[in-house]
Amino acid sequence: HKKTRRAAVGLAPLPPEQVAALQEQLARLADALAAGEGLSTLQGLVTPRTADMAWDLHLLRELEKIPHPAIPPLLAALFGQSPDKERRKALKRALHVLQTRGVSISTDLLPREQLATPVATETLALTAQLSPVFGNGERYLVLEGPRDILDGNLLVARLSDESGLRECLPLSLKRKEREEFWEHFRSEGLSDWATAPSDYAVRLLEEALALTPDGEPSRDHYLPLRENLWHHVGRLADIPPLEERLPSLSPEERRVLLEQARGLAAGELCRSWLPSLEEITPWVAKLQEVKDSPLVLSEQQQQLRQEGVLDEATAALFPKDTRPRWGRRLLETAYFLDLSGRGVEARAAQAAGEALLSGERSSLAGENPFLQELVRYA
Repeated sequence: HKKTRRAAVGLAPLPPEQVAALQEQLARLADALAAGEGLSTLQGLVTPRTADMAWDLHLLRELEKIPHPAIPPLLAALFGQSPDKERRKALKRALHVLQTRGVSISTDLLPREQLATPVATETLALTAQLSPVFGNGERYLVLEGPRDILDGNLLVARLSDESGLRECLPLSLKRKEREEFWEHFRSEGLSDWATAPSDYAVRLLEEALALTPDGEPSRDHYLPLRENLWHHVGRLADIPPLEERLPSLSPEERRVLLEQARGLAAGELCRSWLPSLEEITPWVAKLQEVKDSPLVLSEQQQQLRQEGVLDEATAALFPKDTRPRWGRRLLETAYFLDLSGRGVEARAAQAAGEALLSGERSSLAGENPFLQELVRYA
C-alpha cells in the first residue's frame, strides 16, 4: 500500500466532475471486458484528452490497475502514438505494472520510434479533439496526425452548421508551440474537449464543406487534404452518421429524459445557448407584469400565467423553422457528452434533440422543456 501511495504522488487531483466522468468510463469498460468485447469497442469507451494532460495521466493510472489481457493493446491503441514524453513515460510505466501483475505484454506492442509509421497504424495516429457546440452552431475541431496526411501535424477547423468551414488551417507545431496552442484555448475559457473517432471528425469536415460557399479560403485549405483523409478513414458514404452512433430510446425513456433535459439547459455546457439580454428583456418585463397584476389569483393560477409567458417567449425566441437546427445541435452535444463519459446527460440531450426534430412536446408543459428552461434560466 505504501508503494501505491508513493506512486500516486505527483498527479494533480481531477475536478469532481472529471472524477465522476472517469469512473463512469471505467465502469462501462469493465462491463465490456466482462462481455468479451473487441478492441474497437473498448477504444470507444475510454477517451483520452489531448488537451488535458492530467486527465490522460489519471486514465493511464486507472487502466494499469486492470489485470486483463485486453488492456495492453488498448493502452497501445490510445497512447502508443502520443507525441508527448509524459504520456509515453506513463504508458511504459502502466505496461510494466501490468506485466508485474501477470499480464502478457507483446514485444511488438509499441512501434519503434525510429521507424516510419506503417500504414496499418496511421489511422490510429490520427486523433481528433472536439469542442462543445456553441449557441451559434459553431465548434472547433482539431485533428492531429502525420504530416503526410495533414500537411502539418495539426489541422484546426472552425465549423458552423449554417455556413460550413469558417476556418481550416494546417499547422506544423513543435512540442512547446503545441502546448502554447492548447493553453491559448484554455485561456479563452475553452478547456472542455472530447476525443472523437477520426472518421467522425472527417464526416464533420465533409458536412461543413457542403455548406461552404465557393471562394472561401477555408475551402481551398481543406480540399487538398481530402484524398489523404479518405484513404485513411474512408469516404463520407462509408462513415456512420451521427444517428448510428447514439443508442435508440424507447418512447417511455424519451418522455422521462425530456424532462431531465431542463437540468442540461441550466448547466455550464449550454451557457452560450442562452438568449441574449437584449432578446430576453421584453419577456422579463412581461413576466413582471403578470406578477404585479392587480387580479387576485391563486398560486396555481399565477404559476399557469407565468408558464404561459414562458411558452410565448420560447416560441418567439426559438421559431419553428429554426428548431431542426437546434435539435441537431443537441444530438451533436449528446455525442460530445458520450465521448466525455457523461452518459446520463448525453441521453437527456439526445431526448431533447429528437423531440425538436420530430416536433414532440413535453407531456407536462406545452413547450420543449430544454428550450423553455433556456428561456427561464436566462
